[in-house]
Amino acid sequence: MSKPNVTRRAFLRTTGTVTAAAAVFGPGLHLGAAEKPSSEKLNIGIIGAGNRGAANTGGVSGENIYALCDTNPKALQQAKSRFSAAKTFSDWRDLLEDKQIDAVVISTADHHHAVAAIAAMRAGKHVYCEKPLAHTVEEARLMQEVYAQNKGKLATQMGTQIHATENYRRVVELIAAGAIGPVSEAHVWCSRTINPVDVAKLPEQDVPAGFNWEAWVGPAAMRPYNTAYWQGGNLNWNRRWEFGNGVLGDMGSHLIDLPYWALDLKSPTSVVSEGPDADEVACPPWQMATWEHAPREGNANWSKPTKVIWYHGPEGMKRRSDYLQPLVGNDTEINKWGIGVAFVGDNGVLVADYGKLVLSPGDKFKDYPAPADKIAPSLGHYAEWIHAAKTGGESLCNFNYSGKLIEHNLLGNVAHRVGKKLEYDATTGQVTNSPEAAQYMSKEYRDGWSV
Repeated sequence: MSKPNVTRRAFLRTTGTVTAAAAVFGPGLHLGAAEKPSSEKLNIGIIGAGNRGAANTGGVSGENIYALCDTNPKALQQAKSRFSAAKTFSDWRDLLEDKQIDAVVISTADHHHAVAAIAAMRAGKHVYCEKPLAHTVEEARLMQEVYAQNKGKLATQMGTQIHATENYRRVVELIAAGAIGPVSEAHVWCSRTINPVDVAKLPEQDVPAGFNWEAWVGPAAMRPYNTAYWQGGNLNWNRRWEFGNGVLGDMGSHLIDLPYWALDLKSPTSVVSEGPDADEVACPPWQMATWEHAPREGNANWSKPTKVIWYHGPEGMKRRSDYLQPLVGNDTEINKWGIGVAFVGDNGVLVADYGKLVLSPGDKFKDYPAPADKIAPSLGHYAEWIHAAKTGGESLCNFNYSGKLIEHNLLGNVAHRVGKKLEYDATTGQVTNSPEAAQYMSKEYRDGWSV
């Protein structure tokens, strides 16, 4: 193994300079050009082979797809037709026992993510895990802890592919350059809503031949089989708290990633969520969550307390537009942005999504020069992880960075379910003003499936 690249903290300590550019661009240092990936292929185990899992398998198919795991025999058969030499499993716990596997790609329902990823790290395997990285705040913190114990030995990456794109880099560069001045607010939105969950516990059906229902339910409470729990994938099961985290947990992973990166955010000090009354089964069809972050010392661009505000669903989109449209005037029509982030600074507003950005006021920024400091292009989201696994480096969306992001986001769901503003102590991982929040910070696990 090559010697791990210098960490951002060590680089800043060595140079003695803490600047906006260094704080933002530092993670790119982990992908040093001097490191050469090994020609030997990784043996990869695929945990969740259908739907999103099929796409993720394609992303790492240049390595050796050594094993496939899915609870659905049809998905497993389809994956096997592409990788005929691969071993097959219907329970990821059995797959992890194979010592020939170097790395795993996890594309299951949310409630398996942290349980499988932690087990894989403890088994000494590199881990790529779909977003969100965890199902609870406690799991997100444990993911960070277990990764920290294995840093330099294991490569990790959360499936936020947009982090590797060029437009996100341009936005981060502009914020770091102080284009719009100190940023006090970052508004983030997704127009998606949640379809109603009409029946909490569905009637029993016969389990299809070969379908491993025990393994699909996994850490959640057991219930009789019904196809409607899982068929349709993420937009179906993600509506239920027991399996998913709703729109905030899902799309927030991609979209809040941008202000989290650009503003060098860490842990919030408080969070409050507005929306319909909390439901014990279903995630909210609309939501407006607000996190408060303390100023970051030594950086003029982030010298103020910063709010991150999330919106989804029809009511969320209305609140977003009512607030932001007056700020941008005729420079852009906010209602035409189905997803997006708006940074509000002392000197202007920057609106962006996955592929475009707008600076407002337009007359002021029409000749604004591109920042001189550039973030190096990504090797590719999957390639970053594979490179790190082979060289001892660190990917950009490693479980330290992404674990903090998901901890942050899931606190918004806790606030929604509690129904009050929560004060948060990131050192202890505790909500300090609401004992009733504890039940939503963690969860109970079925025997044989705990972390």
